[in-house]
Amino acid sequence: MSEPIVIAVDGPGGAGKGELTHRLAEALDFDLLDSGAIYRVLGYAVRKAGLALFDEDSVVQEAKLLNLSFECMDDGVHVLLGGEDVSSQIRTEEAGNNASKVAAYPSVRQALLQRQREFLREPGLVADGRDMGTVVFPRAQVKIFLDASAEVRAKRRCLQLEAKGKTVNYEEVLKEIQERDDRDRNRPVAPLKPADDAFILDSSDMNIEEVYKAAVDYIVKKTGLKIDL
Repeated sequence: MSEPIVIAVDGPGGAGKGELTHRLAEALDFDLLDSGAIYRVLGYAVRKAGLALFDEDSVVQEAKLLNLSFECMDDGVHVLLGGEDVSSQIRTEEAGNNASKVAAYPSVRQALLQRQREFLREPGLVADGRDMGTVVFPRAQVKIFLDASAEVRAKRRCLQLEAKGKTVNYEEVLKEIQERDDRDRNRPVAPLKPADDAFILDSSDMNIEEVYKAAVDYIVKKTGLKIDL
């Protein structure tokens, strides 16, 4: 009996993984795992509980108790913590930085590893993250590494924030992205890097439609799945 299909999409924040994986999951009627959201929720839960991000033991205990679920809705993927929709609370720059900090702990990553693998069910899973194809699902049938330059990702983030009516400083956003990249790429366990057999897709000069088409073409070639463009 064949295993459920896993489409692992890794890459740095701001490369477009969220939009791509949401569209793929909807088109295929697959479950979706947003692993970055798991670490964002963990950072949020740690702070909400009044704990310190540098207290590794406390962060690990919080990780073991994390009651998390995802719901795909018309306006995107909603993240629930203990039944509470925390989607907006975990999409801030602070939440992203907190996620990067807690994700650097090897013991935290180990505590959440099995939790992430439990998202795999028939007919398949689209997994969005930093180490989906290298660590969490190393046997994934499809591995895509979606990248973009830090400068492009900073510009995209600024546009997103400005669309929400927020005042932003490009240089500060760029600095935060570069610092997060450095933590993610150089952490001792499960660093951000393409799997050896990943399809590397640079979205720096592409819009979402072009990224989606390139990803779909590759997935169809690898699996024979039928996916609407």
